[in-house]
Amino acid sequence: MVRWQLEGADGQGQLFDDLDRHVGRGEFRGMTFLHVRARRVVNTLPRSGRLPFRHTINAYRGCSHACSYCLAADTPVLRADGTSVPIRSVRAGDELAGTDGRRVVVSTVLDRWVVDQPAFRVTLGDGTVLVASHHHRFLTGRGWQAIGDLTPADVLVTVDGPDPATAAFRAENGVVRVESLGVELPMHDLTTSTGDFVAGGAVSHNCFARPTHDYLGLDVDSGFEREIVVKVNAVERVRAELDPKRWSGEPIAMGTNTDPYQRCEGKYHLTRGIVEVLAAARNPFSILTKSTLLLRDADLLAEAAERTDVSLMFSVGTLDHDVWRATEPGTPPPEKRLEAIARLRERGLRCGVLIAPVLPGLSDGAEQLQAVVRAAREAGASSIAGGQVVYLTPMVRRVFLDRLAQSHPHLVGRYEAMYTGANAPRTEQARVRAILDEAIGSSPPPVALRRRRPRSTAPPSDVEQLSMRV
Repeated sequence: MVRWQLEGADGQGQLFDDLDRHVGRGEFRGMTFLHVRARRVVNTLPRSGRLPFRHTINAYRGCSHACSYCLAADTPVLRADGTSVPIRSVRAGDELAGTDGRRVVVSTVLDRWVVDQPAFRVTLGDGTVLVASHHHRFLTGRGWQAIGDLTPADVLVTVDGPDPATAAFRAENGVVRVESLGVELPMHDLTTSTGDFVAGGAVSHNCFARPTHDYLGLDVDSGFEREIVVKVNAVERVRAELDPKRWSGEPIAMGTNTDPYQRCEGKYHLTRGIVEVLAAARNPFSILTKSTLLLRDADLLAEAAERTDVSLMFSVGTLDHDVWRATEPGTPPPEKRLEAIARLRERGLRCGVLIAPVLPGLSDGAEQLQAVVRAAREAGASSIAGGQVVYLTPMVRRVFLDRLAQSHPHLVGRYEAMYTGANAPRTEQARVRAILDEAIGSSPPPVALRRRRPRSTAPPSDVEQLSMRV
């Protein structure tokens, strides 16, 4: 039973008026979207709080980033004109065939990357052979399934017909077998405007805040990734709550709970609508994300920055691909986030790096942290913040340790000894902070923006204050 009647932490009253469950279709099969009409969207924190921001917006609860990916270089990808090309030939800006959950539509490539991963081969009933990483997901008759979870009982959803405009979905290509090739191969993946694309004829998947799910009575493990609360009236509520008769124009932070550019943003476009409202109101705002989907709104963000104070930040906790694969496999690789920073900086936007969370035994080495600082500077990051050692509340600790036991079992005992509470020992926090202080202090400052910034009398944004703290 979902606890929709609970009051907000600030005593602002009942959270939502109603609940409407929508079972995901097409690329979102296997997920459930809980449509709600929020009574308030701008959340105000107590003045006594320790966080460097007071007002936040989170249009979603739960995070549909939970995916991993990558396809072999020769995998054919269906283009919007009905022809196919190897995925290695696809570039940002290309138009592919994607889906909107009901039909095949044009899907624009926003980003692409290559990473070495263990290769697995899937053989289908019609003789099609697909080579991909173990965690890559395809749409099946029972929803999105990773290759490692496929069985001979599964059938992949395919696109029937060479013309995307008239193509139909069919779940008819059965899985014959899945086998490891025993080698690592360069694997390619894309970020598209629809969140999916068609690879080898099959519909293919592309590419933090669990306690809020428990607060609502939802599962904090897989449910956090499959049951997404969507505040469908978020844009209209923000417009109403920013009425100048009641709102003083204080800065608003996005990405403080769940990622505003998680995959389902491609379906609902709530973050884009909120940015449009904030820009029209000339209200300062900041965005923290791990997703290169933010590049989709680069033009809009640049226009907003001409009217008000806009601060962007990518979370990059490590450059180590083994750590990245184990801890956040559903996000673009760290180097792609850094490339996105460079592209946004070229547009004159202020965009920084948040080095967090730092994971003891995984990403807390001096050389590892120094490497992130150097890479951030090279990308032109306007600020570097972070150093927060991972924070584990009891329910998050359970999920984290369960997954750590699968990827790095030798570290479980260390974490159990360290985390008698939610925070790492102060000595560990101080050690990490000292490494970053030295690394940031010894690296050259970023190149200043060339274009004129709009005047603003607003206090420093949350990302600027985080940078000051580091």
